[in-house]
Parts: sequence; structure tokens; C-alpha cells
Amino acid sequence: MAEILVVANRTVTGQKLLDAMLAHAAKGETTFRFVVPATKPSSGLIIYDDAVRQSAEARVELATSIFAQAGLKASGEVGDPDPFMATMDAVAHRRPQAIIVSTYPATHSGWQRRDLIDRIHNATGLPVEHVVTDVQHEGLPFHATLVVANKTSSGEELIERLQEKAAADSERHVFIAVVPLEDGSGAATRRAHARLAAMLERLHEVGLIATGMIGDPDPYTAVMNALELFTVVDDIVISTLPDERSGWMRSDLVGRVRSHTQVPVEHVVVPEGEAAQAAGALG
Repeated sequence: MAEILVVANRTVTGQKLLDAMLAHAAKGETTFRFVVPATKPSSGLIIYDDAVRQSAEARVELATSIFAQAGLKASGEVGDPDPFMATMDAVAHRRPQAIIVSTYPATHSGWQRRDLIDRIHNATGLPVEHVVTDVQHEGLPFHATLVVANKTSSGEELIERLQEKAAADSERHVFIAVVPLEDGSGAATRRAHARLAAMLERLHEVGLIATGMIGDPDPYTAVMNALELFTVVDDIVISTLPDERSGWMRSDLVGRVRSHTQVPVEHVVVPEGEAAQAAGALG
């Protein structure tokens, strides 16, 4: 069985890349191993290394789910921040028969400016196919919702609303969860990871495609970072406790995000008792 290495970052779930992989699979039994370099954005807000890696892991998870639904045999990993080194590491470990590199158009692609495709071909001697995907203008082959929640992340009000959104959508729907830290302590980090894991488990239980990451302690910054890291988001859902119990509402998080983004923002309120019950289930 032939194995093709796929190197991509924010275009890893683009339609043109999926089409190229399907074309290869149609020629015979093929598996795909993709590597997503943990590359920091070239501009924008300051984003911590952990968030960059988690967003790359999230793209790996999303791509794996999307490719599997398309009938492709695929697995993936997060690689070195340098895409050339990430590719060389994967080639040494996997020994693929060919490589696909997916990039933005030349005007927006740092990989093309660094002659990544030619460098990979010269270093490996393998066939290298270049797929150009302009996800900013072409969109993605699914609807992407960014979900921002913390204490309410496993509340049934939120889960049911996300189910409704997926059921009402005529195309494939994916959810990217962001759980902002409460503060910078180790205990807060452990709580956030537990809440994210519980939320994703619940979403998977009800049949939704979902992945996620921990966000900055400031929820507004967490949202802006996620938009920078994931590039194409169709809408945002922010889940909070009721007004008088929510620090996010007191700081007008929903209004601020609406004022600084170009996508629809929906607010889902989870009753305090329901949120406390979900939190209690985490121990």
C-alpha cells in the first residue's frame, strides 16, 4: 500500500487538498500521513507556544475526522515549527512514496517565499505535488463554529444548542472549542483541560465533529487568538452563566467580540445550577 505524506498547516482541511488526496486514492490503495508544523502566525496578537501547538493538534484532529468521513485512510501528527524540518523528520520516519505540500497562494505564502517545495524535492528526491488553496476566499468544505466556554462548557443548554446548529446545517459542521483559563495557576490549567476534555467527550457522544484548545486567561484575547490561529471561522458561540453571575457578561465580552469580528456571534446562557452539576461530574 502506497503512503503519501501531506504537509499543510492552515490549509490542511481545504477543499483543493481534499480533492487532490481523493484523486490519488482513486488510483489505488493509498494511505495518507499528514504533518502540521506548529508554526506561529507571522503577525497579530502575542500567542503562547502552548496555544500554537494545541491549535496545530486541533487541526490534525479535524483533518483526521474530515478525511475519514471522505473515505480516506489518514493519520497525522504535529511537526517541527520549521516546515522543512517537519517534512524531513516525517520522511525519515515514514519513508513515503510521494509528498503533497499545501500552501496559500504565493502572495500570502511564507512557505512559497522560502522555496519550500523545491527544497523538499531536492532533499528527498521524491515526487512533490504542490496544492494551492486560498481558504480565505474559497472557504472550507464544512461550516466551522468557534465555541467559547469555561464553567458552562458541559452544560446541556450549550450542548443542545450546538446539536441544533449542526442539524440545521446542510453541509458538514465542525466545532472548535476554546476554554479560557481562569488564571495562570497550575490548578486553573488542570481545571481547563478537564473541562475541555469533558466537553469534547460530550460533543463526540452526540455525534458532532469537535476539537479544541485551552485559551488565554482573558477571554477576549482567547477569542482573538483562536481567530488568528484558525483563520476561517463562520460563526462564534459564547456560553456564559446568567448575567448577574457571569464575569464575562460584566465585562461585556459578547459585545466586544461582536464589535471586533466580521462573523455572527451568538450568546448561550447556561443556568448556574446546570453548570455546577456539570462541574461536579468532573470531580
